[in-house]
Amino acid sequence: MQTTVKYPIVFAGIGLHSGELARIKIVPAPADRGIVFRRLDVPSEIGEIPARWDLVDQSPLCTRLTNSHGVTISTVEHVMAALSGCGVHNAVVEVAGPDIPFLDGSSAEFVRGILARCIERLNAPLRALRVLKPVEVVRDAARARLSPHDTLLIEFSIDFEDAAIGTQRKLLNMSNGSFVRELSPARTFCRKADVDLMRANGLALGGASGINAVVFDGEKVLSPGGLRQPDEPVRHKMLDALGDLALAQYPILGHYNGVRAGHSMTNQLLRTLFSDPANYEFVQCDADLAARLPGAGVQWDEVPQVA
Repeated sequence: MQTTVKYPIVFAGIGLHSGELARIKIVPAPADRGIVFRRLDVPSEIGEIPARWDLVDQSPLCTRLTNSHGVTISTVEHVMAALSGCGVHNAVVEVAGPDIPFLDGSSAEFVRGILARCIERLNAPLRALRVLKPVEVVRDAARARLSPHDTLLIEFSIDFEDAAIGTQRKLLNMSNGSFVRELSPARTFCRKADVDLMRANGLALGGASGINAVVFDGEKVLSPGGLRQPDEPVRHKMLDALGDLALAQYPILGHYNGVRAGHSMTNQLLRTLFSDPANYEFVQCDADLAARLPGAGVQWDEVPQVA
């Protein structure tokens, strides 16, 4: 069955691009509404932005959606990962500005809020998207691929010159709350040199401070408290991938494999998938299939406690 949040949930933090305080409210929505962002600072008739793969445009550092009226919402990937990873299929995310707050750079606070305010089952069948044939996009040494599988697997590999990051690879089955336990606390990460360059160009004004991101400088981790997990960078890449895949609007049954991939490449992968109806099919979820989807059966005591 489809789900929504049971009660409104409010979050506040700094916007990644604007550097200004951003406040959002996640409110319940009826079946078949999907996830919709609603800008409260523009006229209501143009302010809704559906969370859809075909509304993604190119933006540095994050995933940005633009509706047919040119209204945008940026940095949607962390809240989309939280909603997908908690098994929420319908919700309206209200925000009075162009940015979703960055919070601590992970999805942990979003997850805690969603689970604390409860998830409500709706009397409507749930469909999933099953990948039927492998699809792939490649750019130089980067690659993203979706291939058939009976659950959602996310696999990721990264390779950085900084010794504190190095080469990392991880594979996780997203069934049964795995996202909440394994990926939700993983923060965005960056190199100090990149932070300095971005700020010189007026970007990342509200992010990458060492408090809401992990900042690396060669062999050093500059963020207070160090890493939450030894392989936190690759886990965050997997978190981002889940958030970007959630823009398919249906739970995906397939094996995602990213190698040095980013937001734009995962979106291009979805565009490639949907370009040919022979690549996929929609299936109605019975009890067995629903139990294998992200967020199914997750319990409050599985939520990681982070500083």
